[in-house]
Amino acid sequence: MADDRHRIFRETIELPDDEINLGRAALAIAQEEYPTLDIQTYLERLDQLAATVRDRSAGENSPYRLIASLNYVLFTQEGYRGNRDDYYDPRNSFLNDVIEHKKGIPITLSVFYMEVARRADLRLHGVGFPGHFLVKYAGDEGEIVPEIVIDPFDKGEVRTTEELQEMLDRLYGGKVRLQPEFLSRLSNKQIIQRMLANLKAIYVREENFHKAVSVVERLVILDPISAEEIHDRGLLYLKLERASEAVDDLETYLRLMPDATDAEEILEQVLVLKKRPAQVH
Repeated sequence: MADDRHRIFRETIELPDDEINLGRAALAIAQEEYPTLDIQTYLERLDQLAATVRDRSAGENSPYRLIASLNYVLFTQEGYRGNRDDYYDPRNSFLNDVIEHKKGIPITLSVFYMEVARRADLRLHGVGFPGHFLVKYAGDEGEIVPEIVIDPFDKGEVRTTEELQEMLDRLYGGKVRLQPEFLSRLSNKQIIQRMLANLKAIYVREENFHKAVSVVERLVILDPISAEEIHDRGLLYLKLERASEAVDDLETYLRLMPDATDAEEILEQVLVLKKRPAQVH
């Protein structure tokens, strides 16, 4: 059963958001791919890297000093980097692989960076910047240090407003202007959702529907009434010839979204499936 396969993931994310251990949750995602993965071993690796960062910062608590120490340890000393050569390799989405192979995509490198920073007493937040995940430091009210936006995919470079607009121009051909909400803080569950959404897109791109449906099952655990994910899971079940489960999900989707633009098409699919009882039951 999916509940059994996803037990550790469920236990990890079914907490108040500020109590979720983001590193543990990211490793729970990877455990589906690596059933014998020892989560604690990799959490200890993050602890060790953070200890090295604290040693290098020599007790200074300035965010700039801590960011500089983080960048030196992770990118100069340890050699972590963005995987530009094989961006769509699923391993880029697994935190254990990022830790082992020292390369990843923006969101997993950002989670890695935030988790090492947290252990080094620097609180950073994930930022759902369009097309490119970033992290930021936001000081307490009255603190002199302004907001600092960091790009872990590019060796921890601090991004100016001008550079952020240039990134948008490259991604969207100059059609999107920088908005304050592009730098809004994401919750832990939103970050986990984006990690899973990336992995889902990779598996669908590869037509690996067995793994794609497993990812969507976890997305539904995160949000049990997500019409989009229930819809997608139903269609994936259909590709896997799991007709009964497909009917259940597609009917649930229609109840949640009776006025959806594809409601008529989905209803037709359900009716066709129901005319084949041997496959549904």
